Amino acid sequence: MDPTRRNILATGVAATAMAAAPQVFAQTAGQGRAAGRFYEKGPFASAMTRPVPAFPCCSLLAGDWNRGCRLGHEPLQSIEEFKSEYRCIFSDLRNANDGESSGPLEVDRPWDAYADDHLGLMDHLGVGKFMVLGFCIGGPFIWNLLKRAPDRVVAAVPAQPVGFRPEMPTLLYDGGMTAWGPKLVKRRPDITMPTVERFLTKMWRTNPDFVFTVTRDFVRNCQTPVLVMPDDIPAHPYAVAMECAMMAPKAEVSMFPWKEPKERIPLAVRQVRSFLKAHRPTSA
Repeated sequence: MDPTRRNILATGVAATAMAAAPQVFAQTAGQGRAAGRFYEKGPFASAMTRPVPAFPCCSLLAGDWNRGCRLGHEPLQSIEEFKSEYRCIFSDLRNANDGESSGPLEVDRPWDAYADDHLGLMDHLGVGKFMVLGFCIGGPFIWNLLKRAPDRVVAAVPAQPVGFRPEMPTLLYDGGMTAWGPKLVKRRPDITMPTVERFLTKMWRTNPDFVFTVTRDFVRNCQTPVLVMPDDIPAHPYAVAMECAMMAPKAEVSMFPWKEPKERIPLAVRQVRSFLKAHRPTSA
């Protein structure tokens, strides 16, 4: 384990996750998350997991700081769709409101702190190589994972990915300061709004460009197969998603729009399924 991750564990980061397969997948009534058992690793906290004999696909569902690890809010129900084919693992974003994970705000390395959580969870589950599908902020998370662990992520699907919109340069920072931050401070008296401001500044304003976590040169040279699923709302700029799709040498792109009308979603699911199947290691 590298020194950075050891430091993260020592500070008490909590991550919640679950590995699902048909024989173990079940919704907890009224809670919107899957049932299972929690693991404890010193102060690192908890996860719900059961090993299953299927190739792992990590789904970064907790792209919304205000939802935590709750199923049903993403437009493409990835866990439900793929649980019979893959070991589906999803994580509770650190410090998400309504979530169950907590930890320090690492104001000098926010993106890498989340990557530490995701990779640490996969390490705990004994997962070496995996595929990943991420919604919203899951887009920047995915690109950072491809930078941090290119030998482990065998294929990736950034869906409705977050990106920088020059005409609205403080959009994501402002959303964090007005919606997520005040709620976090209210339930976490050890965190102050000045700390939140420093964290969000580093995350969204220090290098406000493109996908936030990697450069265009990185995307041009990325050899991991990527299926980009564009969106076109203020936080999910179509132009950035398509720029990634055009740059990455092994990129594919979904139809657009794929979320609406809702009758298109099954077709989008089929495209994701075909993409994952095409890049799933034959030894799995």
